[in-house]
Amino acid sequence: MGNKLMMKLVIGTEAMFFVSLIMAFVYFSFGTGFKTQLLHHLDIKTTGVFSIMLFSSSFTYWRAEVNYRKNDIKRLKFWLIFTLILGIIFLLGQAREYSKLLHENVSISSSSFGTSFFTLTGFHGLHVFIGLIVIGIITCLAFAGDYNNSASSIISTVGMYWHFVDIVWAFVFLLVYVTPHFI
Repeated sequence: MGNKLMMKLVIGTEAMFFVSLIMAFVYFSFGTGFKTQLLHHLDIKTTGVFSIMLFSSSFTYWRAEVNYRKNDIKRLKFWLIFTLILGIIFLLGQAREYSKLLHENVSISSSSFGTSFFTLTGFHGLHVFIGLIVIGIITCLAFAGDYNNSASSIISTVGMYWHFVDIVWAFVFLLVYVTPHFI
């Protein structure tokens, strides 16, 4: 039970961190000197597709949790692998977008928009990457037989983190990609 408390504390501090990044994005990107022409560099449709992959990974991880509680280790492994695949696809999509933006001379040092965009989305990507490493370790341990009985709370504890990362992306996607079209 202690690991769940610790994860709640981690999520609480990370939530404050992301609120700060989001506030900085709003201030620097939509404040004085905001250039709407920078928005045409963002591809809401493609990023939307990759976002659906990330949001779907929350569903697949939830399915892993359900199957673990049922002691269905075969399905636990399947859903963990599926979660990893979806998370990797999301990160590859983010890398693709970064490459496109850098090719179009939008970088972390090109404008306040670039700085706040790459900082906010980059830190989120880092959190996804960390989550994928942890889920990868859990998947390896599941294949090694470490979760052959459903007594451990580690699957649900990691799930708290993974669902948090997905919720943060929902806010980031709405703020960065959707909201500017209404300004």
